[in-house]
Amino acid sequence: MLTIYSIIRIHLRSLVRTPFYDIHKSLGAKIVNFHGWDMPLQYSGIMDEHVNVRTNVGLFDVSHMGRFEVRGQHSIACLQELVTNDLEKMTDHQAMYSPMCSETGGIIDDIIVYRLRGDRFMVVVNASNRDKDFDWISKHSKLVQVEDISDRTGLLAIQGPRACDVLQKLVETDDLQSVKPFHVVDVNIGGIECMLSRTGYTGEDGFEIFFDSSKIEIWTKLMQNSKIFGIKPTGLGARDTLRLEAGLMLYGNDMDENTTPLEVPLKWTIKFDKKQYFIGKKALSNNQPLRKLVGFEVLEKRIARHGNKVFIDGTEAGFVTSGSYSPTLRKAIGFCFVPVEVLANQPIQISIGGKQYEATVSSTRFYRRKQNMLS
Repeated sequence: MLTIYSIIRIHLRSLVRTPFYDIHKSLGAKIVNFHGWDMPLQYSGIMDEHVNVRTNVGLFDVSHMGRFEVRGQHSIACLQELVTNDLEKMTDHQAMYSPMCSETGGIIDDIIVYRLRGDRFMVVVNASNRDKDFDWISKHSKLVQVEDISDRTGLLAIQGPRACDVLQKLVETDDLQSVKPFHVVDVNIGGIECMLSRTGYTGEDGFEIFFDSSKIEIWTKLMQNSKIFGIKPTGLGARDTLRLEAGLMLYGNDMDENTTPLEVPLKWTIKFDKKQYFIGKKALSNNQPLRKLVGFEVLEKRIARHGNKVFIDGTEAGFVTSGSYSPTLRKAIGFCFVPVEVLANQPIQISIGGKQYEATVSSTRFYRRKQNMLS
């Protein structure tokens, strides 16, 4: 349940804009309301931006994501109780992805935890869950300090096969190619102190960049070699199609508090053998899922959308959670829930506009970098 302070924060942020809003407007971006944030949906077009990330590099404003700092002697113990993954495996300057579950095993959010150094951590959460997550983490972290640092830190993502080259041009003293996935490094970009994390939400190589939110000139610095590297601003539209192709789930669409990590492809994040108890462990240990999230390809020229019903041999069997046209594969793809006994390549039907269309079950991972269909 949200506290009165959370409700006030939601109201105050109902018209919130990131530090880069004026830049987005000056670039002609189409602005939409995304969970109370004025965010760029697209600039040159979703298809163009998507293809550019797959072939060159795109720059995303993701400052709407929530960022909390957790610090104190008991930080690791508090966070270990909150997440299903095992944070003890992290060293300083590493990050780890994990669901954060309720006692019933439902996913409160999927988050990334950064171990900055020693007992100082940063947690990045979905924008839609910022207030809920802050309350949940604070409630279960009485022995440590939990601070919402979202407003004073900016966050940009630079993604694509040339992302490392773009940053290397600006950070000449660091060998960025040596930075491993889910590792972080502190750098200086044109006089701006930044933390680079080799993470992203597109299926491409890239980095997420954390910095003082007042330093909006970093956008210009990152874009200054746009003609050399083909950098383009990229909005939420392409971010959604890119993550879908890469098999990356979206909270609120593909999972929520009524979904467990065992029903979606997140079983690998549940470390039942870690030393410390985590919230939801008992429920997940006793859970026998009746459904699972799978990928699908529509065999006809129609696009399935969130909420469309799925049928098997004329019987309703599930529903679509995400669906879109894949610019890379040039076909309609998506995720849906089906009974656990459904097999790969099994025919299903999806109701779109009152008519059933043929589709086939697939992996949730449609795209891998080394198999770029555009090359």
